[in-house]
Amino acid sequence: MTAKERALTLVEQMTLPEMISQLRHDAPAIERLGILAYNWWNEGLHGAARSGTATVFPQAIGLAALFDDEFLYAVASVVSTEQRAKYNLYKAEGDRDIYKGLTVWSPNINIFRDPRWGRGQETFGEDPYLTERLAVAFIKGLQGSGSVLKTASCVKHFAAHSGPEPLRHGFDAVVSKKDLEETYLPAFEAAVKEANVDAVMGAYSALNGEPCCANAYLMQHKLRGEWGFEGMYISDCWAIRDFHLNHKVTKNEEESAALALKRGCDLACGCEYQSLEKAFQKGLITREQVKEAAVRVMTTRFKLGQFDQQTVYDTLGIESLDSEEHALLAYEASCRSLVLLKNDDLLPLKKHAGTLAVIGPNANSREALLGNYHGTSSRYVTILEGLREYTQEYARILYSEGSGLTKNKVERLAKEDDRLSEAVFMAKASDTVVLCLGLNESVEGEMHDDGNGGWAGDKEDLRLPLCQRKLLKAVAETGKPIIVVLLSGGSLDPEIEQYPNVKALIQAWYPGQEGGRAIAHLLYGAFSPSGKLPVTFYKAEADLPSFTDYSMQHRTYRYSEHSDVLYPFGFGLSYATFCFDGLQAEETALGGVTVTVSVRNTSTVASRTVVQLYLKMEGPDLPLHPVLCGMKSLALQRGEEKLVHVRIDARRFTAVDEQGIRHPVRGPYTLYAGSSQPDEHSMHLGADKPAILRCIR
Repeated sequence: MTAKERALTLVEQMTLPEMISQLRHDAPAIERLGILAYNWWNEGLHGAARSGTATVFPQAIGLAALFDDEFLYAVASVVSTEQRAKYNLYKAEGDRDIYKGLTVWSPNINIFRDPRWGRGQETFGEDPYLTERLAVAFIKGLQGSGSVLKTASCVKHFAAHSGPEPLRHGFDAVVSKKDLEETYLPAFEAAVKEANVDAVMGAYSALNGEPCCANAYLMQHKLRGEWGFEGMYISDCWAIRDFHLNHKVTKNEEESAALALKRGCDLACGCEYQSLEKAFQKGLITREQVKEAAVRVMTTRFKLGQFDQQTVYDTLGIESLDSEEHALLAYEASCRSLVLLKNDDLLPLKKHAGTLAVIGPNANSREALLGNYHGTSSRYVTILEGLREYTQEYARILYSEGSGLTKNKVERLAKEDDRLSEAVFMAKASDTVVLCLGLNESVEGEMHDDGNGGWAGDKEDLRLPLCQRKLLKAVAETGKPIIVVLLSGGSLDPEIEQYPNVKALIQAWYPGQEGGRAIAHLLYGAFSPSGKLPVTFYKAEADLPSFTDYSMQHRTYRYSEHSDVLYPFGFGLSYATFCFDGLQAEETALGGVTVTVSVRNTSTVASRTVVQLYLKMEGPDLPLHPVLCGMKSLALQRGEEKLVHVRIDARRFTAVDEQGIRHPVRGPYTLYAGSSQPDEHSMHLGADKPAILRCIR
């Protein structure tokens, strides 16, 4: 029997109240049927989260900077291995609490459309293609390839959900058919049709007038209709009560619960489905509708092997948790996530570089390594610790916190800027300054909610907090050469152009448990940087569209005005240089194109790079600028040359009209292969020259 058939057989033995009880995230046991209690709520965004010790990888936006779906598959495989191990260990102790199950509510595949969005750090960036490819890899890594799911992935938040955070419970995202099909839905479609994701989570907000957890167009027309999705639909936590409290489409909880169930929401995160029995008594729902949802829910539990005597994953235990092997993978992920944005011949530092002043609120901060939705590592390395470890034999390290993260003083009874003079005299006593600025999850992330402790939310603007701007100015005025390391979940403008002695800038994201070690090794040239920006970095004074405007006009690299851009999407420097040559394209039988390009390391430094393919077609309904259509991460020794083959599928040679209809594009097109976007600004900043090929279809 299939998992669905087994689920149907089991559900048919349940009473109506028993079926309803299984549609809550904290489903109780049904002892007479041998069903154990199960809590569906579990997170695994960049490591097994919120359930104790686990390997903590860089935040999702940092993983996106690798532009490497194969590596992301490996990361997700470790996440699912540790999650299975923890499930086995907790189960043996009779602990079936929240965050200890096998249903992982990750990845977040919303588009990072606005740089102010606090939860953008959870995503794979602003580009539909990059998000799609990384989502498919991550889902497959979580779910595994066996007959039993290793863990069950749930993608979120369906759909067109990316702030503002304070408005999310009643916000209506008005999105055109074109933008939906071209930008907001492709990653979800690929998750369903290519990765066979087990579950989809609906957003708090509404889309074009209907709440996303009861949205007929999204749930019935697209998801279960056009895409043929047969898995579970899950509400975001307590989103169903927003129907009557905020969206005002129903009058009370039983009406809200009934509407969600009828539209195809199978599992409620929250307590709203406790009203389904009352809704049934009022005739708002039928027994068959409850049964259909219960079958979908129990199908997942059967697919996970929860009713099998044994599975291939039952032996995973302590040895699979927080291992040296997993720590090494986290270290590699941290190294490859770092993006070098500026380098005026300062990096890499020489081993005997004298005295190094390590300054800033993020210099010795564990919290700045994490990002949100994280686990608890047993081996954090802050930037200060990483530099002390690496330079212990040949450099002296001085340290000052310099300022608070956002507050105007560190000590409660002190005067304003109480760490500023210390930062200055430490800088004066040094040969080089590493200035560690930015944010952390306490000030950038998800808004406060029932399931989320602490307020974070969106950024008001793209500037550093005032206390950090003061710190940057004071340290820069010492005249010492400065390396700025930014830790943040998205675009910030450190406004360093006014300080000519700021010689280097590194975007470190929230780099995970090994972040400090990776940053130290990058600074001293133990490896060459290869990370690329998965989002556009805008100037602080950029004229951004209204946060509540979900139109893609003037948004992301595909539609933005380049004059507002500080560092372009896809940009990232290296200690090496690369030559891209011999670009060729051959059409395939399925309507796609196989691209071949020669990549040569023209430097004396071994380095990894990312071959980025961009496509520019001619005709209406197309983005303003060339769009990413392929990528390949590869390592090259000094002077080494490799021939790279990348397949571009037929879908990339399509356009979406104003009615949301995708149609093929014929005629001339141009392909670009390089280490960045093929724009003038990237070239001006130091990107390698791309290879160009003009073709016709």
